[in-house]
Amino acid sequence: MHAFDVLGDPVRRRILELLAGGERSSGDVTATIQSEFGISQPAVSQHLRVLRDNGFASVRAEGTRRLYAVEPGPLQEVDLWLERFRVFWDQRLDALATELARGKRERRLNSDKKDHP
Repeated sequence: MHAFDVLGDPVRRRILELLAGGERSSGDVTATIQSEFGISQPAVSQHLRVLRDNGFASVRAEGTRRLYAVEPGPLQEVDLWLERFRVFWDQRLDALATELARGKRERRLNSDKKDHP
């Protein structure tokens, strides 16, 4: 399965967001996903399996618990693919930073004028 096929599902993206905060138990992930998406425990397990089978997540046993964590490899591949498109948003972010600095400078100048009439 291609990385974007894996990431194209909102449930799997949300699971990765949860795991990005650190290792989480399958029960914790399931409870959160069930409350947010209203899907069954077996459906959550299937999403976890897709993430694991495609290298986006790892699992380890701790007693009877299964602890999931993000695996960075496939995400780094996605990041490399996105690299060619960054020029489009980097230019816009640079322009936004310029406008924000300009606005901040104008507010400061206007504030100084009010303080020293």
